[in-house]
Amino acid sequence: MNWEQLLSLKKYGDTKPRERNKQNETRIGFEVDYDRIIFSDSFRSLQDKTQVIPLSNTDFVHTRLTHSLEVSVVGRSLGRIVGKALLEKYPNLKDLGYQINDFGAIVASACLAHDIGNPPFGHSGEKAIGEYFKSGNGIKYKNELSDKQWQDLIDFEGNANGFKILTESRVGVEGGLRLSYATLGAFMKYPKASLPKKPTTNIVDKKYGFFQSDTETFLDVAKSLHLEQNRKEDVSYLRHPLAFLVEAADDICYTIIDFEDGINLGWIEEEFALEYLIKLVKDTINTEKYYQLTTKQDRISYLRALAIGNLINEAAAVFLENETKILAGQYQISLLEKCKYEAQINDIIKISINKIYRSKEVIEKEISGYKVLADLLDVFINAVNNTFEQKPSSYDSLIMSLLPLKYQNLDTNMYDRILSVCSFIASMSDGAAILLHKKIKGVVI
Repeated sequence: MNWEQLLSLKKYGDTKPRERNKQNETRIGFEVDYDRIIFSDSFRSLQDKTQVIPLSNTDFVHTRLTHSLEVSVVGRSLGRIVGKALLEKYPNLKDLGYQINDFGAIVASACLAHDIGNPPFGHSGEKAIGEYFKSGNGIKYKNELSDKQWQDLIDFEGNANGFKILTESRVGVEGGLRLSYATLGAFMKYPKASLPKKPTTNIVDKKYGFFQSDTETFLDVAKSLHLEQNRKEDVSYLRHPLAFLVEAADDICYTIIDFEDGINLGWIEEEFALEYLIKLVKDTINTEKYYQLTTKQDRISYLRALAIGNLINEAAAVFLENETKILAGQYQISLLEKCKYEAQINDIIKISINKIYRSKEVIEKEISGYKVLADLLDVFINAVNNTFEQKPSSYDSLIMSLLPLKYQNLDTNMYDRILSVCSFIASMSDGAAILLHKKIKGVVI
C-alpha cells in the first residue's frame, strides 16, 4: 500500500481523478466529509443513544454523540501528528499538495462516523438484534437466506451498518453521503465479510465491516484505495493505515472517559480512581496545580486531560515506529496494545467492567433493551413481508405507515427486506425505540 493511493479524494460516481493540489483550500474534500456527517440525521440520532450508561438522567454522562465528537477531536490530533511526520518522510506527498491538516481531517471524519451505525442500548443492542435471529422469532427466516446473509443477521454489526449508512444509494441520493474514499477507508476497522469466520491474532478478523448487500460498494472502495487482500480466497482486506488511528482515538476515549463517568456517578471511588489515573500522568502532572483544585470534578478533569494527551502522543509514536509494517500489512494489533501504558490501560478497563459495564443499573436497562428491540423487529418484519406478499392485515398496514419510505424495500429479496428493517430499528434513539415499543404494545396512546 502507498500513501498517494490511500489519500484518495475520490467520491462515489467520480469519473475523473480529484487532485489534491487543485482543491479549493477554503473547502477541502476531507473537511466536506466532516460536514456531511455532522449534518446527517443518522449522526443527530446519536444524541439519545447509549454510550455506556443507558437512559441516564444526569447531564455529564456521555451519549454516543458526545463520545463521537470527543473521539473526532482526539483523532484529529493523532492525524496531524502522524501527518507531519509522514510529509517529512514522503516529500512527494507535499508536491501533490497534501498538508498536515488533511491527515487530521480524514481521521477526524472517520472518528465522527465510527458509531453512526450502532443501534439503541449500546453494544447490547447489536447482540439483541443478533439474538432475535439466532434464538428468537427471527430464526424462522434461516432457511430462506444464504449462509453469509444469515451470518450478517445473527452477528449484526454496527460497523457494517455504519458503512451502509455512509454509502447506500437510493433514489436522488446516489452514494449515500458521498464521502471521500480515504475517509471511508479509515472508517473501515474490519474490512472483511461476516463469513468465513476465521478468528486469528490479526485485529482485522475480530469483527466484520460490511453487509452482503454492500459487497460491491466495499470492493470499489478497497480496490480504489489499493488496499491489500488479507486472504485471497474470500473478501478480506488489510486495514487502511489510518484506521489504526481511528481505533486508537476510540480506545483512548472510552478507556479514560467511561472511567471518568463512573467516578462522577460515584460508582468508582475517587481515591481508587486517582491511584490508576496518576500512573498514566506521573511524567507530566503539575502537582502544584493539581493540589490547587478543590472539587473532585476539577481534579478528575485535569487528570483526564493529561491522560488523553499522553496516550495521543504514545499512540502516534507507536504508529510512526511501525508505519512501514502497517503499510506492508505486517502489523496486526491495536496501537495501544504496544504502548508503554498498556498495563495501566488494562487495569482501568478491568475496573470499568466491574464497576460500570456490569453494574446493576446498566444490566437492568440492557435487559429491557433486548425485549424492546425483539418486539419491534417482530412487528415490522412481519408487516414488511406480509405487505410484500400482498396479504397485509389492517394492523400491518398501520405499522407500514410508521416505516420511513427509505426502509420500505418491498421489491427486493427476503434478506434486503429484513436488513432494511434492522437498519431502521438500529437508526432509532433509545428514547424513540422505547416510546414506539410502548405504543405498539398499547401502553401509551
